[in-house]
Amino acid sequence: MTPAQVKAKFRREGRTFTQFAQEHGYTRNAVYRVLNGFDKGNYGKAHEIAVKLGLKSSDQLPA
Repeated sequence: MTPAQVKAKFRREGRTFTQFAQEHGYTRNAVYRVLNGFDKGNYGKAHEIAVKLGLKSSDQLPA
């Protein structure tokens, strides 16, 4: 999924990214950084967030 698709999915479901962050134990800022491309999600927490948001598959290797 693209970031725009993830945002649209959350809007359709009536969920916020703050809720997502709290449910998964991340900071809201970390989720927004991945979603908006400031953190590429190649390693560590940013990668975990990208996978959980559906931006990357879990078996995708860092570039």
